[in-house]
Amino acid sequence: MQSGRVLSILNPVGSKPTARLRLGRAALRFAVLGLSLLAIFVFSIHAHPIPFSYLDLRINGGRIDGTLTAHIVDLAHDLNIEPPELLMDPDVAQSLKNDIAQIVIPRLIVLADGQPIELELSRVEPIPDRQALACDLRFNTSSRPGTLRIQCELFQYDPEHQTFLNVYEDDRLLHQEIFTQGHQMFVYYLGGGQGKISVIKQFVVRGIHHIFTGPDHILFITGLLLMGGSLMRLLRIVTAFTIAHSVTLSLAALNVVNPSPRLIEPAIALSIIYVGIDNLMAGERGRDVRAWIALFFGFVHGFGFAGVLKEFGLPSEALGWSLFSFNLGVEIGQACIVIVVASLMALLLKKKETLTRQVVVAGSVCVTLAGVYWFIQRVFF
Repeated sequence: MQSGRVLSILNPVGSKPTARLRLGRAALRFAVLGLSLLAIFVFSIHAHPIPFSYLDLRINGGRIDGTLTAHIVDLAHDLNIEPPELLMDPDVAQSLKNDIAQIVIPRLIVLADGQPIELELSRVEPIPDRQALACDLRFNTSSRPGTLRIQCELFQYDPEHQTFLNVYEDDRLLHQEIFTQGHQMFVYYLGGGQGKISVIKQFVVRGIHHIFTGPDHILFITGLLLMGGSLMRLLRIVTAFTIAHSVTLSLAALNVVNPSPRLIEPAIALSIIYVGIDNLMAGERGRDVRAWIALFFGFVHGFGFAGVLKEFGLPSEALGWSLFSFNLGVEIGQACIVIVVASLMALLLKKKETLTRQVVVAGSVCVTLAGVYWFIQRVFF
């Protein structure tokens, strides 16, 4: 009776609800709505599992085996099976082994030293506590390769799907990688002599290729050599540049120092401008500071080399060899440029000194203008 009186006082029959009561009812509605949304969210989590697959590759001697663990929802989607829980029956899973193989094998491509490896799906086993199937894989290889190029494109219907790769050598976990729709290929360099040889061959070629396809680096080196000089003088210039870019290449590749490319690329253009202007002023100054220029700007160019090297992807299992090999390739390319430019300038000097000076001036002007163009392009565009 007392409680009824209290309610009647708060909200007498026939009277309008008080402001406090209206706020209380609104809060209750929001609470119910929030709980409903939370229930829908929780249900959706259970209805759509986390989109992960797991691929383990085990390398023992010349033998390569693997296990792919995939969620039944993903497999059931591509197999057109409803409900996915049917795959938890061992007999059903084994009966669908060939169908699963037709889905998995074309989407998992492995090349050993550039040659495709034949892949077989030997067994399928349900994993009830993970709602997944474990697919045992056998790679037919005759010998231990130096590199494995792995391309993984599983379950493309789900843009969020990820495949976690674990690579074991002689039962030791040596590398982990994540495949996504934006990252579907990875090259693994095996340990041992064969893997090191593969690293050296690939990264030396990449270093040479970068020098010959990088016009800014070529122009910088050419600008340094236009004034000619004795063999010892040219050797000092090249050595200074080599030491400097080797230091910053290593620091950046090892993530010790990582300046932004937005700073480095314009700075490389400025180095070219500086070299061109220095050549034009050298006759008035009467002194040769090219070795110091090569040393100072070599640090800048080293960061540029590192940016390219990172795009290739540094193998963590052979980091030292990849750095050494790429730098060796850069030096080989650089040596070719030095030999050609120095030989041409020496030959020209023997023919006619006046013509040589004209070539130096014209070449230095071209170097300067190219540097100005690149600087404007990299800063404003």
